[in-house]
Amino acid sequence: MIGCAPNVIDENKVIQKIESLDMTIFSESGDKIYSITSPNSSYDNIELKFELKNPIINILKGKETKYIISSEESTLSENNKLLKLKGNVKLRTFKKNGEFLYANNFIWNIENPNYLLEGNIRFENQNIILNAEKAILGADNIIEFFNPVKYIIKSENNENKYEINSENAYYNLITESVSFKAKDKRVKSIIYF
Repeated sequence: MIGCAPNVIDENKVIQKIESLDMTIFSESGDKIYSITSPNSSYDNIELKFELKNPIINILKGKETKYIISSEESTLSENNKLLKLKGNVKLRTFKKNGEFLYANNFIWNIENPNYLLEGNIRFENQNIILNAEKAILGADNIIEFFNPVKYIIKSENNENKYEINSENAYYNLITESVSFKAKDKRVKSIIYF
């Protein structure tokens, strides 16, 4: 018995091209959550999804910008609640010395206060570099880096001074401290800058 499915073209599907998108998303209480700008985007009316090229996302806390994120492309779906960025993701904090978090992918469900980063994670500031394949940036301003983690201290000349490898690492954006932990709890280090 042989069967085949005919090619069905959805007549109701419309892809709307948008040049120079500038959009702000609000909470139910009217607070700004984030804003997006993109020079080239499209909207799929069947999947209710935005496809964004070279987006810049400002994640807001109150009236202040908490993080600025850029990437090569992004999708915004599930009624503007699921944001996925892909390709050369760069997250910048607003510390005076400049802290940057790089990744291949960034996923944020706005109903969850944590941000998931995957693939070639690199956190960098003027003192350190942390590398991993997966990290979670929590609402508590702590970045959790997952096994394996490579930690590099920079010298005054911005050269690598020394390295540490660890199972997991936690970087606190407020105190600018790094702690290392292992599953067996026998290894733990904290470094303050």
